[in-house]
Amino acid sequence: MSSSPEISQPSDPGSSPSNLSNPHSKVDSPPSYVKLAMRNMVRKGGKSLFHFALTTIGFLSLLIGIAYLTR
Repeated sequence: MSSSPEISQPSDPGSSPSNLSNPHSKVDSPPSYVKLAMRNMVRKGGKSLFHFALTTIGFLSLLIGIAYLTR
């Protein structure tokens, strides 16, 4: 005679119709700076590689110059 009470399941926020198209998107937080930087680096690959090369050459030149001056 004891009927089991119906237990309502909480709705899953990932199953709403707006989240079905992109399950990885979070509405409550903006994208991180690292993610934005990576996206920009992929989008502007040549420019990023050029700046990386200039930075590397400059840093190595600085180290070689300091090593030469302090020998």
